[in-house]
Amino acid sequence: MSARITCIALVLVLGGALLLALGNLATAEQSALHASPYVISLAGKYLCYAILALAVDLVWGFAGILSLGHAAFFALGGYAMGMYLMREIGARGVYGNPVLPDFMVFLNWKTLPWYWHGFNIPGFALLMVVLVPGVLALVFGYLAFRSRVTGVYLSIITQALTYALLLAFFRNDMGFGGNNGMTDFKDMFGLPLQLDRTRDVLMLASAVALSLCLLLARFVVHSRFGKVLIAVRDSESRTRFLGYRPENYKLVVFVLSAVMAGIGGALYVPQVGIINPSEFAPANSIEAVIWVAVGGRGTLVGAVLGAVLVNLGKTYFTGALPELWLFALGALFVLVTLFLPRGIMGLLPVRAEMPLPRAPAPAQAAASEAGPEGVAGADFGR
Repeated sequence: MSARITCIALVLVLGGALLLALGNLATAEQSALHASPYVISLAGKYLCYAILALAVDLVWGFAGILSLGHAAFFALGGYAMGMYLMREIGARGVYGNPVLPDFMVFLNWKTLPWYWHGFNIPGFALLMVVLVPGVLALVFGYLAFRSRVTGVYLSIITQALTYALLLAFFRNDMGFGGNNGMTDFKDMFGLPLQLDRTRDVLMLASAVALSLCLLLARFVVHSRFGKVLIAVRDSESRTRFLGYRPENYKLVVFVLSAVMAGIGGALYVPQVGIINPSEFAPANSIEAVIWVAVGGRGTLVGAVLGAVLVNLGKTYFTGALPELWLFALGALFVLVTLFLPRGIMGLLPVRAEMPLPRAPAPAQAAASEAGPEGVAGADFGR
C-alpha cells in the first residue's frame, strides 16, 4: 500500500508541475487556465521546501535524529548556486567588473577570494552544491555520533551549528555578501532567469529532483540498511548489543539527508532570486520539523504533503494576516502533537513506510531481520 501512495505522490508532483508549465506557456494571460509567473515561482519554491522536508524526515522519522539545523545544509547548497550565478553575471554588473561580484567591488575587494575560483564553471558549481553540505555533515556527524551524542543534546548542537553559520555569513569579510547576501542574478546555464520558460524549466527540475529524492529515500528505508536504521531509532543500545555500529548508520543517512537538503537549496535560489544569511536562521529548521510533523513523521510522502500545505497556509496568512502567522504555526504544531501524533498521513488507512516506535521489542526484530551481515553482506556496520 505504501508503494501505491508513493506512486500517487509522484504522479501528482510530476503531473502537477507539467500542467502548471503548460498553463503558463500554452494559455493566454486572460484565460482562467493561465498560470502566472508568480504561481510558477511559488510552486517551485514549495517543491524545494518539500525536498528539505523529505531530508528531515529521513533522519528524524527513520533514524530518530531530530535535527534542528537542516536549514544550514539547505542554505549552503543555495550559496554554492548563488556563487555560480554571481560569477555568471560577469561584466554585466552595476560596476562592470568581469571578475569581482558587485558587492565585492562596493566593499573595495581587490582580488577574488580563493574559494570563489571555479564557480564560473557549471560542473564545478554543481559539485559544490553536493560536496559542501555533504562534507560539513560528514565532519559534524562523525564527531557527534562517535561521541554518542543523542536526543535533545544532539538537537541543540545542530541548532548551534546553523546559528554559528548564520553569524559567520553575516560578516562582510567572509566574502559572501554579508547581510545583503547575493542577488540580481541574470541567467543560469545560458538561460535568462527572467523568461517564463526558464522559470518553468526550474520548476520542472525541482519536481524531478523531489521525485528522485523520494524514490531514493524509499529505496534506502526499505533496504537492509534501512531496517537496521529503524532498529537504531527504536533502541540504539540493543542494536549495538547485537553487534552493529549505530554511529556508522546514522552518519551515512545524515550525510545523505544533508546532500538532499543542499540540492533543494540550490534549486531554490534561482527561483526566488536571492540568497542571504537569513536562510540559516534556526527558525527555518524548526519550521521544517513542523512540516514533517504535520504531514506525518516516518512516511516520506507525508513530509512532502506537510511542506506544501503549511507553506500554502503561510502564503495566505503572511499576506492577509501577517501578525497572526507565528501564532497560527505554533497552534498548528501543538494541535498536531496532541491530536495527530502521526500527522495527516496517520488519518489515511495506510501504513507508514516504517512504523514509528511503540515499544523496545521492534528494535531487536528489525535488526534480526536485517541479519548480522549488515548492508549487502559487508562488514559496514560491524
